[in-house]
Amino acid sequence: MAGHSKWANIKRQKAVVDAKKGKTFTQLSRAIILAARGGVPDPALNFQLRTAVDKAKAAGIPNDNIERAIAKGAGTSGGDNSSLEAIRYEGYGPGGVAILIEALTDNRNRTAADLRVAFSKNGGNLGETGCVSWMFDQKGVCVVQNVVDEEQLLEASLEGGAESYEMTEDETAEIFTEIANLETLSQTLKDKGFEITDAELRWISGNNVEVTDPDQARSLLKLIDTLEGLDDVQNVTSNFEMAEHLMATNIV
Repeated sequence: MAGHSKWANIKRQKAVVDAKKGKTFTQLSRAIILAARGGVPDPALNFQLRTAVDKAKAAGIPNDNIERAIAKGAGTSGGDNSSLEAIRYEGYGPGGVAILIEALTDNRNRTAADLRVAFSKNGGNLGETGCVSWMFDQKGVCVVQNVVDEEQLLEASLEGGAESYEMTEDETAEIFTEIANLETLSQTLKDKGFEITDAELRWISGNNVEVTDPDQARSLLKLIDTLEGLDDVQNVTSNFEMAEHLMATNIV
């Protein structure tokens, strides 16, 4: 079972900095709205919504805010959220690094303009649809903590239809599966007593680029931080590898 977690490790290293951005509420609320609009507005019956709600609760979003977001998505709040749509943008960062941006927006022109400025000011280029997405495959991922017996985890993962897994750090694993099988895998692991801290769809790169130049590393991380700081941006994924000392020097 092969690993796919280089970008996930980078994301974890950035987590302390990202937590300070203060836009998590906006991101997670929009994800709830979209999930509720795309299915049954009941977390018990809508896996995507249940996952979004779990993430919102973990981030400390009050229950009242969560309920309002569900009501907006369901169209029962009196507001108009029909124009909110999910869009994927693609581009290149310094050193030819591929970058995928997932956004939720009610104004495509505004979002594209903001992204274009972010790229141009940080040594990158916003590209056309399809320019880098061919380098990535989307998979379902379950993050499991407090793994004591890796053999039991492997057995449960295979039973749940997993394709691969990786121990990313002590007692923490990421289990990968096909998108349509994520809910089944998640439920199987829970039934086997494993502690799942996240279940999400993630873009996995099959073609990584190593960044060794300090200036390129600085520009690239600044670009990603800038992109993640935009209100319309939900998630940023890239295909770079970077030494820990470069990461530590540039994440401030």
